[in-house]
Amino acid sequence: MTRVMICGDLVWAHRECSDMFRGVADVVVMDSPNREHFLANLKPGGKYEGIVGLYRHNVSADYIGVFDQEIINALAPSVKWIAHNGAGYDQIDVAACKEKGITVSNTPGAVDDATATTALYLMISALRQYAKAERDVRSGLWKSQLKSGNAHDATGRTLAILGLGGIGFRLAELAHAFPMRIIYHNRRKVEGAPDWCEYFPTEKLDEFLAQADVLSVHVPLRKETEGFVSESMIRKLKKGSIIVNTARGKVIDEDAMIRALEDGHLGAVGLDVYPNEPEVNPKFFEFPNATLLPHMGTETCDSQKKMEIRALANLLDYLKKGKGSDIIPEHALLAKI
Repeated sequence: MTRVMICGDLVWAHRECSDMFRGVADVVVMDSPNREHFLANLKPGGKYEGIVGLYRHNVSADYIGVFDQEIINALAPSVKWIAHNGAGYDQIDVAACKEKGITVSNTPGAVDDATATTALYLMISALRQYAKAERDVRSGLWKSQLKSGNAHDATGRTLAILGLGGIGFRLAELAHAFPMRIIYHNRRKVEGAPDWCEYFPTEKLDEFLAQADVLSVHVPLRKETEGFVSESMIRKLKKGSIIVNTARGKVIDEDAMIRALEDGHLGAVGLDVYPNEPEVNPKFFEFPNATLLPHMGTETCDSQKKMEIRALANLLDYLKKGKGSDIIPEHALLAKI
């Protein structure tokens, strides 16, 4: 029978996985303790021989590393689909996959609500000093170290969303309820976006930044987006503005962000992601106006189960129909061939 691989965590959807692939494919669990073992068992005669598709979760990188060119090249010619569990897929060399005729899918939509509510929390905490307040109350200081002049209401402020995809738009919906003014920048205007989402094209990017009280970053990490939120962009924000990042740490020039916190150009930050996770730049711990989370965007059982099922469904659709859904943009044309 056809063989597929579970590569990384499958925590919440074991029963669903069994039901979905029963009679369709044998499911092989990747249990290699290291990269060397994994690569060896991809070869003819190895325990992973004959797989045609993979479900992949980022936790597999703890054992075998990221899906770089070495791993992609080692996959048998029979492998034609990688169903990645997660919206971001920067741990996969998608160019190498495309060259080898392997299509990659991800799980957009399934993470929208959980990640957007994380961004909402970070924004509110940064505006209201909630992270510092919690640290102080646990230390017995009560409100003695807080200054109301450093705290602001969300109502009536301008939220600038950099990347109005599924997560960015869900945050827009949540923040609009305060109400906040919602502006956004994309390469192109989002068709069907409501009138209360004001679009700022590239030629108005400086104006977009200048009007932001909060800049929430939702840009996918690609080679061309590393450091996209540069020192120049940060300095074009109004003094005292806030940056929230639930995308990827490398999308922002971290050193520039720290300098802007040090000299007071930024009023606060709310961060869920960092360039070298799980390491966090210790300088952030010195800022009382920094709300920091350990990449909690999708850390709910509800969202994780939805993500697992969606990734599995993409793999199953490939087996049954020859094509799954949620194909990443870089591979959209490949899937039509």
